[in-house]
Amino acid sequence: MTQTMFTEPEERVALREAVKKLASKYGREYVEKQAREGGKMTDMWLEMGRNGFLGVNIPEEYGGGGGGMADLAAVLEESAAAGAPLLMMVVSPAICGSIITRCGTEEQKQRWLPAIADGTHLMAFGITEADAGSNSHQITTTATRDGDHWVISGQKTFISGVDEAQSVLIVSRTEDAKTGKLKPALFVVPTDAEGFTKQPIPMSWQAPEKQFTLFLDNVRVPVDALVGDEDGGLWQLFAGLNPERIMGGAFSCGIARYALEKATSYAKERSVWKDQPIGAHQGIAHPLAKVKIELEQARLLWQKAAALYDAGDDFTAGEYANMAKYAGGEVACNATDVAVHTHGGNGLTQEYGLGNMLVAARLGRIAPVSREMILNFVAMHSLGLPKSY
Repeated sequence: MTQTMFTEPEERVALREAVKKLASKYGREYVEKQAREGGKMTDMWLEMGRNGFLGVNIPEEYGGGGGGMADLAAVLEESAAAGAPLLMMVVSPAICGSIITRCGTEEQKQRWLPAIADGTHLMAFGITEADAGSNSHQITTTATRDGDHWVISGQKTFISGVDEAQSVLIVSRTEDAKTGKLKPALFVVPTDAEGFTKQPIPMSWQAPEKQFTLFLDNVRVPVDALVGDEDGGLWQLFAGLNPERIMGGAFSCGIARYALEKATSYAKERSVWKDQPIGAHQGIAHPLAKVKIELEQARLLWQKAAALYDAGDDFTAGEYANMAKYAGGEVACNATDVAVHTHGGNGLTQEYGLGNMLVAARLGRIAPVSREMILNFVAMHSLGLPKSY
């Protein structure tokens, strides 16, 4: 009888330890200082890149670590658990790196992947549009062929990190595909291109990574800016969107781990009644224990989703990536809420840093796809129920 071990490979365990050590050197204080002063995570980002952590999923022949999405998600989870989450890991190596690896030409792989892997080229991702919301089939950003160039026009919104990116992978549709089913065309657009402008969106939480509305006014890019086939179909897009959901789940799990660790430590030290710490009371202990269980469930889901993606089973990976993203968003919200409550009034002070996390964790329920759309997906594809929208 063979025994199935629910443990990660030794190499990934060692990777986690190395990332934890580096990320802990920066920690929450560094992130908050950068957010407060308008700084970026650049120093940590580049050090992570120099150590090979940002490109673990990119093939070795293009400067990466030759690992999979499970390795990259573990890196992100550990950095978030150390209080220094790197949101742009979801975008640059996971979405853009995966799409270029799977859909790009040899020249595009040689050109983009080594710099994405070492962190010296940060590539943002532009899909969301104000009028389309979660319905990517309503994308109106259009690319028109003009000789040796494509001309792109349209708008994008809630695009992360454009102010620190050198380029954006823009999701558009070709001019002759405005009607009927979406055939996404993906273009690498330099952020300094003529006709490309950005406008920051003020958000309710403090973070070094900012959100932007993008305006593309007849932006001209060369023919080789097109990644993949202009008629390649939705699979090209989902080569990046499944990793996005897996990474979103891991990101949220890391935030939940950080919040739970802070709350548990506080509950062991804080005494109010008698000589017992507050963690001895079930009113404090049970919510923390519940979060721990939810957290381990969510971690198993993203690990399964990543294993399926790395095995090349895109459809099943999509099913589990959506569930992993849902579970991660839920536990991040629950963990930060319980952590704030465990700390009492201290939970909402700047000193403890949990109030800001409470708002930031909420993002995991909304983006990159709402939990309601995930429930729609699971109802249709996992349960075979009729389409509801």
